[in-house]
Amino acid sequence: MKTQTLRDLYVDELKDLFDAENRLVKALPKMAKASTSDDLRSGIEAHLEQTKEHVNRLKQILADMDEKAGGKKCPGMMGILEEGQEMLQEDFDDAVLDAAIISAAQRVEHYEIAAYGCVKTWAETLGEAEASRLLEKTLEEEKETDEKLTQLAEQINQQARSEGMEDSEEEEETAVRSSGRHGKNGRSRSATA
Repeated sequence: MKTQTLRDLYVDELKDLFDAENRLVKALPKMAKASTSDDLRSGIEAHLEQTKEHVNRLKQILADMDEKAGGKKCPGMMGILEEGQEMLQEDFDDAVLDAAIISAAQRVEHYEIAAYGCVKTWAETLGEAEASRLLEKTLEEEKETDEKLTQLAEQINQQARSEGMEDSEEEEETAVRSSGRHGKNGRSRSATA
C-alpha cells in the first residue's frame, strides 16, 4: 500500500469539497423555496450564486494540478443535508421553519469553514500560492455567509418565539373557555346540576 502524502490528502479533500459544494448547489434552492422570510430567501439565493463560483474555483485548482474534480463523495455534507431535509419536513410555524433553515444552513457553513481552513493551509504549505488565494477567498465568503445568517437569526428567532407565545395564549384561552363550561370530570355543568 502506497504511503499517502500531504499532497494526496490535499487533493482528496479538494475533491471532497467539490462534491460537497455540488450537493449544496442542489440543496440551496429547496431551502430558499421553503423559507418564509424574504430576507432569508434572498440570502440563500445569493449564496447559491457564490456556491456555484466555489465549484468553479475548486475545478480550476484541481485542473491546475492535473487532477479531475469528480470521483469522491462527501459523507459529511450528505449527512448535514439529510438532517436539514428532515427539518424542512417538520410542521413548523413560519418563523420557526425559518429558524430551522438557518440552523441547517449554519451547520453547512461551519463544516465548510473548517474544511476550507484546512485545505487553504495545506495549499500554503505545499507552495500552491494561487490555490491558497482562491481558497482564502472562498473561506472568507463562507464566514461572511455565516455572519449574515447569525444576523438574520437574531430577528427570526424573536419572531419564532412570538409565534410560539401566540399559540400558547390561544391554547390557554381555549382551555379557559372549555373549563368554564365543564366540570372537573369533563361533563357539561348543566348535565351535573
